[in-house]
Amino acid sequence: MIRKLVLPVRRLLGGTLRKLFNVLPRERRFAVYRNFVDCDPAPNASLELKIAETQEELEACFTLLHDAYVASKFMKPDPSGMRVTIYHALPTTTTLCAKYDGEVVGTLSLIRESVLGFPLQRIFDLSALREKKGNIAEVSALAIHRRFRRTGGSILFPLMKFMYEYCTTFFDTRHLVIAVNPSHIEMYESLLFFKRLTQNVVENYDFVNGAPAVGATLDLSTAPEIFRKHYASKPPKKNLYAFFTEVKLPNIKLPQRRFYTTNDPVLTPGLLDHFFNVRTSVFMQLSDRKKRLLHTIYDLPAYRAILPPAPEESQANAADRSHRRFSVRCPARFSVLGSDGSESRVRLDIVELSRYGFRAHTRTPVPINVWGEVIVQLGPREMSQTHVFAWRQAEPGAYDFELGEPDLIWRKFVNALYRGSTQADLEDATRFMVER
Repeated sequence: MIRKLVLPVRRLLGGTLRKLFNVLPRERRFAVYRNFVDCDPAPNASLELKIAETQEELEACFTLLHDAYVASKFMKPDPSGMRVTIYHALPTTTTLCAKYDGEVVGTLSLIRESVLGFPLQRIFDLSALREKKGNIAEVSALAIHRRFRRTGGSILFPLMKFMYEYCTTFFDTRHLVIAVNPSHIEMYESLLFFKRLTQNVVENYDFVNGAPAVGATLDLSTAPEIFRKHYASKPPKKNLYAFFTEVKLPNIKLPQRRFYTTNDPVLTPGLLDHFFNVRTSVFMQLSDRKKRLLHTIYDLPAYRAILPPAPEESQANAADRSHRRFSVRCPARFSVLGSDGSESRVRLDIVELSRYGFRAHTRTPVPINVWGEVIVQLGPREMSQTHVFAWRQAEPGAYDFELGEPDLIWRKFVNALYRGSTQADLEDATRFMVER
C-alpha cells in the first residue's frame, strides 16, 4: 500500500547493500526508514483533501484504486475499470480523496465495523484488540496516482494526516487496522508505529486476489506520545509528530455536520444504483444471506427499490435451518443501543449454534427485529464478538439470532465442529486458539 515510500530506500541501496541493510537490527532499519520522511507542513494550495461524495469523485477514486490494484496483481481487471466492493456500499464506510488541481490523485477508505464486519477479520483475530475498548476502523483501498508516487510522500502524508484528523475528531475511532503485503509492513511499523496482530503471514488473502498479507494495528490514543518520542526533535519536514498533532492544513476540508453523528454516508439511492447495479454487478453477486443483511441496513423504500431482491423470509428461515446445528453451552452478552443512546445488556446462554446463527436461552426479554452486538465465550480463553440480529422468539425464554459477518474465532470454531467427530478431533482442530 505504501510501496512509493519504499522506492527511495531501494534506489539508495544496491543489491549487495540492500542485503546488508536487511540484516541490520530492526531498530536500525526503522531509523533509516524514518530518515526518508518528507511531510511538508505547507503543501501546495492546489492540493485539496476531502470526503469523496459526488459520483465523479467516487468514480475517480474507484478507477484509481482499480489501476493500482491491477498493476500490483491484487485483482484482475474489471470491465468497469473500477474496484468497487460491498464494503464501499455501507453507510459506515467513508472514502477520503486527495485532489490536485481538481483531479483525484489519492484515495483511501475507512471501514467502520458493521453487520458485514471488516475485510480482514476473516483472516486475523481481533479479540485481543477488542479487549482494549474503543471503536475499530480498517484502513483499506489506498492508492496514489502514479505521477505522485516518487515525490517523497507529497500526497500520501497529507492524506494520512487527513485520515488521522478525521478518525480522532469525527469518526469516533480509537484503533486502526490494516492488512498489507509483507514487503510493505516495515514501513507501517517504522513510520507510523503499527503493531502486528500476529507474526504469521497469511499466504492467501482472497480479498486481494490471493496475495499474502500481514495484519497490524495502531492505537490512536497512544500514537501522539509515540510520535513525540521519535519525531519531536526532527526538522519540520521530518517531524511527523508536529505534522499530525499540531500543524493545521487549510487543504483539509472536514465535513460540515448538522448533527452529532459519527459517520458521513454519501450514497443516495441513485449513487448506489449507479455503482453497484449499473456500472458493476456487485449487488447481484452477493450471497442470499448478504442480500438479506443489506436490506436490514437500507430499510427505506427508496433504497429497497434498487437493492438486489432478498429471498422471502420463509425461504431465508429454511436456509438457516439447512445449516448444520451443534449443541453447545456458551455464555454470552447481547448489547443493544436504545434510541436515546442508552445501552441495555442481556445475558444469554447459547445452547445451539451454526455457521451464521444461534439459539439462546435467557430470563430477560429480548427485543425482536433489532441489531446488537454479542460477545460469546466459546471456551476458557476464546472470545468471539460480532453484530447479530435478534429475529424471533422461538419459544418462551428462547430466542434465535442471525450473525452479520462472523469473526475469525467464530468461523474457526464452527469449522472445527464440522470437521471433528470426537472430542479429541475438536481439541486438535481448535488448538490454534490457545497457542496464538
